[in-house]
Amino acid sequence: MIGVEARAAAPNASCCTRAIEDELIALETGALDPAQFPHREHVRLGYEMLERYPFGEALMRFSRGLRLLAARAGRPEVYHETITVAFLAVIGERRARGEDSGWNEFRINNSDLLDKRCLDRWYDADYLRSDLTRKTFCLPRP
Repeated sequence: MIGVEARAAAPNASCCTRAIEDELIALETGALDPAQFPHREHVRLGYEMLERYPFGEALMRFSRGLRLLAARAGRPEVYHETITVAFLAVIGERRARGEDSGWNEFRINNSDLLDKRCLDRWYDADYLRSDLTRKTFCLPRP
């Protein structure tokens, strides 16, 4: 399976491009190892997906891949629509605003996104745990 080790083996950025493409394909097809896909990797591949596709298409591809991974792990119920859309939207907005030269600089300049609780500044934790937000995208409540 493709995971964190594949990136570590790439000696420079040009070699990483193919590895990233392979990872995105693996995500979209559900071939990633769910055990090798922690939150940081969600953010990184979300960033890379938004590098290649407009937001709507990136969201469709990314969410479909996450659903496949959750099903592969035997836990389809862990897929969360609001968290997926909200994180991808924040990543996209910051990509558009920033002048980062790539993932490493983006990661450094947006380290708050590497914390799963990042959305707590917009969403109430109890609200995010609801079945409603899990099943459909919901805007933050005032």
